[in-house]
Amino acid sequence: MKSLLSYLKDYKKESVLGPLFKLLEASFELFVPLVMSAIIDTGIANRDTGYIVRMCGILVALGLIGLVCSITAQYFAAKAAVGFATKLRHALFAHIQGLSYSEMDVLGTSTLITRMTSDINQVQNGVNLTLRLLLRSPFVVFGAMVMAFTIDWRAAMIFVVVIPVLCVVVFGIMLISMPLYKKVQKALDRVLGTTRENLTGVRVVRAFNREKNETMRFEQENETLTHMQMSVGRISALMNPVTYVIVNAGLLAILWQGGGAVDTGRLSQGQVVALVNYMSQILVELIKMANLIITITKAMACAGRIENVLQERSSLAEAPGVRAEEKKAEALGGQAQKARFIKHPQNESGKCRPAGIAFCHVSLTYKNAGAKSLTDICFAAEPGQTIGIIGGTGSGKSSLVNLIPRFYDATDGSVLLDGRDVREIPLASLRQAVGVVPQKAQLFSGTIRSNLLWGNEKAGEDELWAALAAAQAKEFVEKKEGRLDAPVAQGGQNFSGGQKQRLTIARALVRKPRVLILDDSASALDFATDAALRKSIREMENAPTVFIVSQRASSIRYADQIVVLEDGHVAGIGRHEALLADCPVYREIYESQFEKAKDGEASGKDLKTQGRGEEERRQ
Repeated sequence: MKSLLSYLKDYKKESVLGPLFKLLEASFELFVPLVMSAIIDTGIANRDTGYIVRMCGILVALGLIGLVCSITAQYFAAKAAVGFATKLRHALFAHIQGLSYSEMDVLGTSTLITRMTSDINQVQNGVNLTLRLLLRSPFVVFGAMVMAFTIDWRAAMIFVVVIPVLCVVVFGIMLISMPLYKKVQKALDRVLGTTRENLTGVRVVRAFNREKNETMRFEQENETLTHMQMSVGRISALMNPVTYVIVNAGLLAILWQGGGAVDTGRLSQGQVVALVNYMSQILVELIKMANLIITITKAMACAGRIENVLQERSSLAEAPGVRAEEKKAEALGGQAQKARFIKHPQNESGKCRPAGIAFCHVSLTYKNAGAKSLTDICFAAEPGQTIGIIGGTGSGKSSLVNLIPRFYDATDGSVLLDGRDVREIPLASLRQAVGVVPQKAQLFSGTIRSNLLWGNEKAGEDELWAALAAAQAKEFVEKKEGRLDAPVAQGGQNFSGGQKQRLTIARALVRKPRVLILDDSASALDFATDAALRKSIREMENAPTVFIVSQRASSIRYADQIVVLEDGHVAGIGRHEALLADCPVYREIYESQFEKAKDGEASGKDLKTQGRGEEERRQ
């Protein structure tokens, strides 16, 4: 919690004035029982109407001044709390954006959403009530005790006994309930995760007629949350009745002792009424304090969860040797690059040559994973080449290409871009040079134009249309009402799967990247559109080095190199013909998708694909 208070530093004035005005309000409130005592002992006892009217005027003045102080305190407290929550939310969101895929995988999406919303709201309420009541309530409680001593020290000893007992009850319940509230927030995470999963996968749920099962699953999670909330609620609910019992016992003691003191003349009737009022003030303030403690308990539990995320450090730290000036001035491919030479594992001559991208004995182990996902990967790609990556499900294809833009860092070995380890290149510069089209086509609410500008904010109209044409998306965009300004629903729900894939490819092409990664991003495209897409990318000006991850042998058949993966190992590297002859894994994948040739002739399906491929190569 202490580290989060730094976000209040811009609201020091409000953080001081809020409690200050609350203390002023409390000070005026403490004078009210004394005025009431004077009215009873002097005005009513002497039937002095003028005195009573004057004292009532003082009561009204005290009330009005207290109201003004209270409103002013509320204004400053609210301003500080809302400003604090705004800064904290911005900081948390920015921090989450800087985390690597490894940390995001461990933390989970649902819990991050909870901490961005519910947890921060709880902390905001805690800060607001803390500024308003944390000083005011103890001030009134102990102020009432001091004022009681000014009336009669013997009666005031009742306050000395009651107040510590009340403090034990309040803080004891707080210590018990605080860890329980943390468990409640974790249960809320699970409910949110289940809800999010069902809403995002509603089509799958309905397609498999799983509505009843998912409803039961949600009810179980919700019942667990409800049970935990009721358990901690019962404990917190003890605070009000227990404090009422203690305070009313104190009132009885005051009335019993005060009645005897009035008979003996040690106390007046007005003084007894003042003591009762002070005890009532203590009761009211302790009820407020009880509610405040519950809120602060929740806020502290939520603050701890937020703090845990902020303390999570990204594994993708910038290399210490990269200077701030270099980050601004360095341009990949420019004079600042220091070309190195590496040995290409597949070189016929065995000589060294410069490479655009090279994987040198790369291994990858995911966080908390029991085994390596990639093991000793070695190959290189020259600028402008097309590299096909194929393998069975779970063979590590996506993991391999995710190492290039540093979504993950290699646990062993290194990935080189123009001879430089990608970990030595500023992340902003590296990712500016790499265009990524992920497996799941993701569009954002807005327009087609706003989505394309994610690739390059400064792109002009012609550049956007050129990218759409290269991605084979120009035709359907032209038919949309508004064309580039046609609306895009959240997640691109108003587009088909193939349209979304082509728009995400266009978004990557707008950047004019040096390296283009197509991570199984044409799975929803027909063969003709897929072939036309690959042809248009090859014909682009300053054609990028292209990595095509695909389950289709036809999509990578005519790549300059094909990397075949099996269980995270390289099963083969080479061109299609060589792999078909020498790599059993590749041959098995190919033959599972194409009928085997009969009598020396390929089947009609194979011939059609071969003819299209030969035409592509000629073009």
